[in-house]
Amino acid sequence: MNAPARAPLMALDQALAALLERATPLAGTETVPTFDAAARVLAQDLVSALQVPPNDNASMDGYAVRTADVTAAGAVLPVSQRIPAGHAGEPLKPGTCARIFTGAPLPAGADAVVMQEDTREVGGDLHAVHIDAVPAPGQWVRRAGEDVTRGAVVLARGQRLDEAALGLAASLGLAQLPVARRPRVALFSTGDELVMPGEVPPEAMKPGAIYNSNRFFLRALLQRFGCEVSDLGIVPDRREATLAALKTAADHHDLILTSGGVSVGEEDHIKPAVQQLGGLDLWQIAMKPGKPFAYGHVRRDPGVPGAAPGDCHFIGLPGNPVSSYVTFLLLVRPFLLKLQGVSDPAALRLPPAMALRADFAVPRADKRREFLRVRRNAQGGLDLFPNQSSGVLTSTVWADGLVDNPAGTTIAPGDTVSFIALSDLLA
Repeated sequence: MNAPARAPLMALDQALAALLERATPLAGTETVPTFDAAARVLAQDLVSALQVPPNDNASMDGYAVRTADVTAAGAVLPVSQRIPAGHAGEPLKPGTCARIFTGAPLPAGADAVVMQEDTREVGGDLHAVHIDAVPAPGQWVRRAGEDVTRGAVVLARGQRLDEAALGLAASLGLAQLPVARRPRVALFSTGDELVMPGEVPPEAMKPGAIYNSNRFFLRALLQRFGCEVSDLGIVPDRREATLAALKTAADHHDLILTSGGVSVGEEDHIKPAVQQLGGLDLWQIAMKPGKPFAYGHVRRDPGVPGAAPGDCHFIGLPGNPVSSYVTFLLLVRPFLLKLQGVSDPAALRLPPAMALRADFAVPRADKRREFLRVRRNAQGGLDLFPNQSSGVLTSTVWADGLVDNPAGTTIAPGDTVSFIALSDLLA
């Protein structure tokens, strides 16, 4: 009897598009202090109730003048007043100037600022200055509203807030911001071979046992991308234990994320358990590392107090640590951002790649699209980590980026390759 034909591998771009189709933004918002809103996603447009700056002000330390009073270099003007930042001056009298400091409002009548480097004191008491340069109208003046106009949308709904955005919100007087609620994610690992660091010293590890590294970086990545994480630990490789963990997690979470157990071996219980409690698609993705990937859903029990309506998302990552790490960055990261309502399409795709020189060789082409761990060198090229195995987690610590190498492509030293910075994938 002929074996059934295997389904073709799914392209990474196709898998990402299919995953994002299933990521409906979560309902619910909350208001948080602006100080605590970094990396959160805005739940509504922010409309400015004021203009920034509120008045014409000086962008340099110097002297506020009427340009009509300085038609030639060498003019000498008496100093009629001193205007520090945060203080309003008196209207400027014709034929005089005002000592002014950066950020101070321009006095009525003045139309330019002469920076102090273009002036000289007369008499040493600052009662008059010699002006060495002819100012143009508007010189060293920040106009009222040139940064933000009243009624303008300054930050849009669906924008993920970075440090600059927080500063902009604060400049509008906003001490609190409306943001999308955090996704609630249940995280657990499967595998009887897994041991938690600290529970067993290295010299006492049983044959075949390994420390659970995935749990640590996946939890940190989930928190980096705005999630509330419930760490459910290590689930034994038994069907009943897997079913119980999934049932418990589904009722009070938006996503269940697992690593390991999504293959088809006799001890991989995730697949039948998720199918029993909901539905599961096993995707074989044409990427290396990270071929096995699972997406599905687990039904919630409406009779459980506090259970959310509908289904809970399920994502199963490969068990090999590098596969799990890379697959999270390429697929789970944009999924989480969309759950939070991120609206920028660019944020839901792979970051733009840079064209850099390969200072290494990959003489054998792979059938899958490869993501090679590399690091920029002092000569402007890229070095390749020597061991690209999906179990070598040291490669992700050493690397500062990935080479996105198309399927069937060899690389020779000097070739131009596509480099994706890990800092962009972690932003």
